[in-house]
Amino acid sequence: MLPNGSDDITKTRCVIPNLRNNADRLALMFAFSYPWIFALLPLPWLVRVFFPARQTGGIAVRVPFGARLSAVMQQQGAVPATVRKTWKLMLPALIWLLVLCALARPQWIEPPVVKEIPVRDLLLLVDLSSSMDQKDFMNPAGQAITRLEAVKEVLGDFLVRRKGDRVGLVVFGSAPYLQAPFSTDLSLTRTLLDECDVGMAGPQTAFGDAIGLGVNLFQDSQVPAKTIIALTDGNDTKSQVPPVEAARIAAQREIRIYTVAMGDPTTAGEDKLDQQALKDVAQAAKGSYYFAADRRQLESIYQELDKIETREVKTISHRPRRDLYYYFVVAALFVSLIEKSYTVYRSRRKIPLKAQQTEVRVNPQNGQLEVVS
Repeated sequence: MLPNGSDDITKTRCVIPNLRNNADRLALMFAFSYPWIFALLPLPWLVRVFFPARQTGGIAVRVPFGARLSAVMQQQGAVPATVRKTWKLMLPALIWLLVLCALARPQWIEPPVVKEIPVRDLLLLVDLSSSMDQKDFMNPAGQAITRLEAVKEVLGDFLVRRKGDRVGLVVFGSAPYLQAPFSTDLSLTRTLLDECDVGMAGPQTAFGDAIGLGVNLFQDSQVPAKTIIALTDGNDTKSQVPPVEAARIAAQREIRIYTVAMGDPTTAGEDKLDQQALKDVAQAAKGSYYFAADRRQLESIYQELDKIETREVKTISHRPRRDLYYYFVVAALFVSLIEKSYTVYRSRRKIPLKAQQTEVRVNPQNGQLEVVS
């Protein structure tokens, strides 16, 4: 049987290798869990040799023409004893072989089931303050878009490449909120990102509190690699915990933080971009700081982050096994039933034969023994 989805074979010489490969694959599908059981195969023969059946002698009459009488009886079509003995032992031997096959636990090995376990939890912190509504970014078509729209486009492409990681999403404004918990369903995370809008978390920026919420989300994480990528376009104006202090706590829990600043660094007031604070956060959490003035720089930053935080998965392969011993048990019972049925049939067939009168007499003409029915 050819593999599913294989192309039509146009060359004859390709047929034999394919059949050979599939034959090897099928041979590996069937196996015995306890093959040492077959060492018991000669056990009945050993029992018969070392513990033979008790011989019982019958009453017999010794006559001087016994040899000639035996020769005459064989000429009448009697089956030799060796032939009867061979056929009598074949079925029990076959039953014993089937029983051993069942005891050896035959199994059909199913194709492997592969499961990938993420080894990294990646948390995205996205700023939704009012300054993210400024249209100072350009999309690939050359149209002016808001900073948040640019983030959605770039982060959407970034999420596609993170297959194998568990990704979560936290949005923050005046307060941080969990938008998407850690999950390997990246399409769901992207959908929840697309549903975000400027101001839905408040007009101000609570960057330090967002880091604190992210650290708490990693509390139950058992993966070895923990990463936070924080994106903001303003300074912290609302947090109860300073961003640097939150970053130090993250470093103590082996959480790495990458900060990405975007927008106009010359902005003043509450919308001022505090680059030094973002650098200090990245340095405290053993990460890196990046600045994106436009969409192209923002895209290159996430491409670089994708290379730095490489995707890693732990693969577990399991091959399900299906027991087949009951097939051999049924076969042994069926062969045993055939043997017993044949024995009963022969015993009933011999009854009428005993009623027939058979005598041995001497032919008066030639003096030879004859069997007369």
